[in-house]
Amino acid sequence: MPDERIFVAEDETSIAEVVALYLRRAGYLVQTVADGESALQLLEEGFPDLLVLDLMLPGMDGLALTRWIRDRSDMPIIMLTARRSESDRIAGLEMGADDYVVKPFSPQELVSRVRAVLRRTTQHEMGEKPIEFANLRIDPQTREAQIRQMGVFLTAKEFDLLYWFARHPRRVFSRQELLEQVWGMSEYIDPGTVTVHIRRLREKIEQDPSNPEYIQTVWGVGYRFEP
Repeated sequence: MPDERIFVAEDETSIAEVVALYLRRAGYLVQTVADGESALQLLEEGFPDLLVLDLMLPGMDGLALTRWIRDRSDMPIIMLTARRSESDRIAGLEMGADDYVVKPFSPQELVSRVRAVLRRTTQHEMGEKPIEFANLRIDPQTREAQIRQMGVFLTAKEFDLLYWFARHPRRVFSRQELLEQVWGMSEYIDPGTVTVHIRRLREKIEQDPSNPEYIQTVWGVGYRFEP
């Protein structure tokens, strides 16, 4: 049984109670808060293994809280949103959320998302040596990356995606394949999630994100990593 700590920041009591119930049944240690300021206070005391975060929290909203977190931690964030527009979902991903779930949702679906994210972010690649290219170094044991000898701050999912690409150079992956291999599932996740994460990665590791050297688009198919 897992023993990871999960914070749930959700102002709708019924949703928070159901989410907490299902997560506890799955073996997770859960704390809930109902507004942005309470979530911030809890996070200042220490980051959990994962945060389930409502986008529309009263007070400090989910986007502002995500921005605050990303200045300090790569802790995984799954965002809950009642907004169905693509622009709203992309805004959360652009801020640094690892995944999102649109309300109304199945609690078991959320548990599956949590498991998939934590499985990727807590696994230790013991014995795996750093992967090095001309200007890029990726260390799977410390989960750190350097570009031109400068450290790059990557979220948990950004690192997973970069590491997957680096382990499979020149192989072309569709967005659906990347969802299955990096996110651990594809049934519930919008393929646009991959597009946003790749854009963020390019902004962090490419000298010219509009003309990428490492993560290249194969039009009509997907993406490949060019070492």
